[in-house]
Amino acid sequence: MSEGIRRIGVLTSGGDSPGYNACIRSVVRMSIHYGWEPYGIRNGFNGLVAGDMEAMTSRSVSGIIGRGGTILGASRSSTFQTERGIREALRHLNEEGLDALVVVGGDGTMRGAAALADAGVPVVGVPGTIENDVCGTDIAVGVDTAMNTAIDAIDRIKDTASSQEQTFLVEVMGEKCGYLALMVGIAGGAEFVCVPEVATNMEELISNVADAYVRGKKNCIITVAEGAKPNAREIADYLQANEDKTGFGVRLCILGHILRGGSPSAADRFLGTRLGAEAVRLLHEGQSRVMVGIQHEKMVPVPIDEAVSCTRQIEDYYFELARVMAR
Repeated sequence: MSEGIRRIGVLTSGGDSPGYNACIRSVVRMSIHYGWEPYGIRNGFNGLVAGDMEAMTSRSVSGIIGRGGTILGASRSSTFQTERGIREALRHLNEEGLDALVVVGGDGTMRGAAALADAGVPVVGVPGTIENDVCGTDIAVGVDTAMNTAIDAIDRIKDTASSQEQTFLVEVMGEKCGYLALMVGIAGGAEFVCVPEVATNMEELISNVADAYVRGKKNCIITVAEGAKPNAREIADYLQANEDKTGFGVRLCILGHILRGGSPSAADRFLGTRLGAEAVRLLHEGQSRVMVGIQHEKMVPVPIDEAVSCTRQIEDYYFELARVMAR
């Protein structure tokens, strides 16, 4: 059991994801359950460096579980990555009497958590990123909502694409990991998926689009991760230059930050609640320098060093499934 914890801080960092507020709510109320005083830190590690934090109560988090974004704000901090930034953060933690932290975010956030742990701060991470690129967890907070938002957009795009017999490239977030593009492609009935993990074969792409036209399809949907090579704009230009070979016109739709917004799904509300509560429980047990991961539907503590050691890999099975379902 952890000894000496009286006050605990929670922050959300990096890009926001739907379900962060559910996680904040869970951390606050689980901390109160253990008799600790919860503090909210505004604007991620920037707020920690600036000492921008306040005490929270159970009422502070009432009515937020269904809200998108994060009530604490989120940002990326270059200052925190310096020795001076770390010192300032530690100073403010000491001034406010915070004994432990829960940090919510992606791989950059987990690196920040590791830096604090190196400095002696008890810290537990919660994976939150719509790109689902953090190692050590099958799913991160925000992924389910982003997938549903993208699927809804693709369903709408199909209506207009069919009316005009067009190919639509739908770009989704995923700079290093194509998980979102691949899963949305499978669930949305895409004819082709372009991801960072596999360079796009343009001749194969042309052949697939042309084949869809010959087989009588009224539209052709291609999901593209933002980190795909070539990128979505380059692919669109190439398809436009080869319209005579495919039969379809070409349009590009970039969903971008739309995927981060909106009310979180039931799955993300539940996931954020589970992971936030487990993060506090692990601190109560005396654990630190770990991230709460979901593996085979069970919560497990994952060493933060493992979580930041690589970009999450996608199973080959899903690439093959996408190819088969596009026929």
